[in-house]
Amino acid sequence: MNYRHHYHAGNFADVMKHALLVQLVRALQKKDKGFLCLDTHAGRGSYDLASAATGDTHARTPEWPEGAGRLWTRPAAELPPGVAEYVELARAYDRREGNATPEPRFYPGSPLLVSFIARPQERLVLCERQPEEAAALKERLQFTQGAQVRETDGYGAVRALLPPLEKRALVLIDPPFEAQDEWAQIVAAVKEGLRRLPGGTFAIWYPLTERAKVDLFFAELRRLELPPTLAAELVVNPPRAKMVGCGLVVVNPPWKFDAEAATTVEFLAPLLAQGPGARGDVLWLVPER
Repeated sequence: MNYRHHYHAGNFADVMKHALLVQLVRALQKKDKGFLCLDTHAGRGSYDLASAATGDTHARTPEWPEGAGRLWTRPAAELPPGVAEYVELARAYDRREGNATPEPRFYPGSPLLVSFIARPQERLVLCERQPEEAAALKERLQFTQGAQVRETDGYGAVRALLPPLEKRALVLIDPPFEAQDEWAQIVAAVKEGLRRLPGGTFAIWYPLTERAKVDLFFAELRRLELPPTLAAELVVNPPRAKMVGCGLVVVNPPWKFDAEAATTVEFLAPLLAQGPGARGDVLWLVPER
């Protein structure tokens, strides 16, 4: 595996993804009944940002200063509520891990953020196929009730775990996009997931590198005869950058989530901009009926 997320932890993509993930969980929690939260590519759960400046053979430029670093010291009153909660969760974790400096040091990944706000009736199944990453996540969550870490292929877990006993689910699909057929695997997983749980909420993170690839991905998704589905996108880099932004597709979004997502990405765009043309948009791939 070439991808090492600790080099990218806390960057603009994490900020956008994690702020929206917290909002998704909170939206689903408006109903008393619990749900399964399935993370198909969970990672190690916690990242030491100090190691982001150290590469395998040479120093690297850490990415968190242009991401979480730009929100870290801002008062909650200056942030939209959904963004403010995400920032406070991340800052509280950083303090619990022993960081007393004004800059972030210990950054929580998606599994930890969800575990911080999960209710007793929620169940977390966190999949990670890389042995070292899975072991680190197991150690981190060994005392967290209702959280199970599996060293397995997350795409296969969609087939194995749906439909859940709870009859409700949030499935986060956040792969490293290393495999040649990653887009096809995502579409196949969503197809299988909807077949097994038509009302499930599926959140798929994707990089904005080539617009043509993303548009083809959208077209493939639409061929599944989707339920209501939206895409929230954040562009922060000028066109010449390798990755200009990222997006989150949400299948079966909770009620009014589109407005919350729009508020979030529109707020983050100018704050996290790394060049001209930064923007935040929400578009419906399949409108609500």
